[in-house]
Amino acid sequence: MKKRILFVMMSLYNGGAEKSLVNLLNELPSDKYNIDLLLFKREGLYLQQVPININLIDNQITINKMYHGHNIIRVFGSLISYLLYKRGSAACGFRWKHFYSRHIARLSVAYDVALAYISGEVMYYVDEKINAKKKIVWVHNDYRESGLSVKYDYSHFKNMDAIVTISEKCADILKEVFPEFSNKIYNIPNITSSTVIRKRAEEFFPEEYQSLNCPCILSIGRLHPQKGFDMAITAAAQLKRQGVRFKWYVIGNGTLEKSLRKQIKKENVEDCFILLGVRENPYPYIKNCDFVVQSSRYEGKSVVLDEAKILCKPIVATAYPTVKDQVEDGKEGLVVEMSPNGIAQGVKQMIENEVLRKNIEQYLSHHEYGNQNEVQKYMDLIDNV
Repeated sequence: MKKRILFVMMSLYNGGAEKSLVNLLNELPSDKYNIDLLLFKREGLYLQQVPININLIDNQITINKMYHGHNIIRVFGSLISYLLYKRGSAACGFRWKHFYSRHIARLSVAYDVALAYISGEVMYYVDEKINAKKKIVWVHNDYRESGLSVKYDYSHFKNMDAIVTISEKCADILKEVFPEFSNKIYNIPNITSSTVIRKRAEEFFPEEYQSLNCPCILSIGRLHPQKGFDMAITAAAQLKRQGVRFKWYVIGNGTLEKSLRKQIKKENVEDCFILLGVRENPYPYIKNCDFVVQSSRYEGKSVVLDEAKILCKPIVATAYPTVKDQVEDGKEGLVVEMSPNGIAQGVKQMIENEVLRKNIEQYLSHHEYGNQNEVQKYMDLIDNV
């Protein structure tokens, strides 16, 4: 008999966790599981990539009221929460506990396993509002650096049967923060299919690259403080003043778009640092750039970097705490100081040292970075936790 599984996620916008979930849903066998997917917001770039065998259930009216529109509970709850807490995770935790939880109904359907594919409010919902024999939560970032709220997360982590994260370093950090939960913390990497990525990378040649006569740099990520695009813009300005020629494209959208565009104008790099917005298929952009820059302040395990390595693209990445889980300095790319100056130096070295770029590309071409076979670990977790 098939197991009945529920995945819960905030939305399917263009983040790494969202992409990871869609990849996983495409790999799980439909003859083994009946899978429902509940989204707090039924929208996002990856919505059309959900496979047809997944039952996308209607989110409840009570969820809609809390996460859409301007009803009085949402407005008042959010206002009080953000006045009390400057940091987003603590504010969301307070808002859930004192406002949202009492107004969101339980889901009537019973499941064998319910999976909160991101922590915070999605986990709180799975804990309090879902009837399931087993419950699992994913933590997709460095818990400490991402400013998540121990105060509000603790009681919900306590009720989870498994806490899954995506790299060894992230697992170690969770065990340090929550030593009492060490025996139920698992490290399972995001699913990344090299076959799919290579195939999709051939679909077109980016129009923006058509007439380039200088090195092409690409960054991908939400326009959010985590991703460090403010540092990248300042690095671009330094390089321009030094006479270095390049075009640096950024794929992604987010809350910082307006302020980043202002910074681009202020730093006089409108001609060489370009925000492209979101792209449904970013792989041709990766395949046809010269190298990828990741300017993050923290990460869990970056899906973008796995995709860059699959497409044999050198990487310049800042030295955030978990970077060594993913980038072998000098072989797969350059790990640089987390500052505009560090990013500028790494980019300049990658532009000017063609031998370095070629050696990295050759190294990457001799390694397999896709891990679609790892889906068995997810199945073992679902079946045996």
